[in-house]
Amino acid sequence: MNWLKNLLARVYAAYALLLFICTMLIMLLPMWLVSLLPSPRNIRYFMALGRGWMHVYMPLIFCPVRRKGMEHFKSGEPYIIVCNHNSMMDIHTTTYAIPAGSKSLAKKEMEKTPIWGIMYKVGSVLVDRHDPESRRQSVVEMKQVLSEGVHMLLYPEGTRNKTDQPLKSFYDGAFNLAVETGKPILPAVIFNTRKILPPGKIFYALPHAIDIHFLPPIRTEGLGPEDVESLKERVYKTMWEHIESNW
Repeated sequence: MNWLKNLLARVYAAYALLLFICTMLIMLLPMWLVSLLPSPRNIRYFMALGRGWMHVYMPLIFCPVRRKGMEHFKSGEPYIIVCNHNSMMDIHTTTYAIPAGSKSLAKKEMEKTPIWGIMYKVGSVLVDRHDPESRRQSVVEMKQVLSEGVHMLLYPEGTRNKTDQPLKSFYDGAFNLAVETGKPILPAVIFNTRKILPPGKIFYALPHAIDIHFLPPIRTEGLGPEDVESLKERVYKTMWEHIESNW
């Protein structure tokens, strides 16, 4: 019956993609209009619209998002949210789940994407990872985001985890940012998005409920550059153990 499963997975993928495009076209004008507001109001309203969009879209594609640990967000406090990365569905999930305004780090070339690029320009700090000056400027921009009371969402694995391990190794960027700003790190773990978009499959998707767990924040006040490695190891261990105990 594999042929039937493959057929249904491709029909579902076409349905989810068509619905995404239709709903995106509806959202494009209001999202563009709020993007013209001064910072940080533009990102707060922009992400509020994005959350509303995903609260409609995800149930329509039969992928309900279940959140746990929302009590860890304290009103008015910006966090550096570090999250595992298994699938492009992680973006939909975090947009749905993260309260208040947030920005993520994205590749600079994404701003050239037709239509979608508009959203990346507003909702992300863009960086050319091959350009040292661009990397330095992205750090300055992320610090500005946090100073305005907006969350920064970072995927410390760097790219999607296509291995059979719970996590790939982490890069230092999120932890350097936390130490330099003194902002707390809030670990987040997403489950089941890989089941929706399995790695190695082309135009293939299956509906599945998604769980996102926000873990207790880790304070970073008073830490220095010498603490970056131990902070990274602590967050990695916390997320790994949570995934293993809930997988």
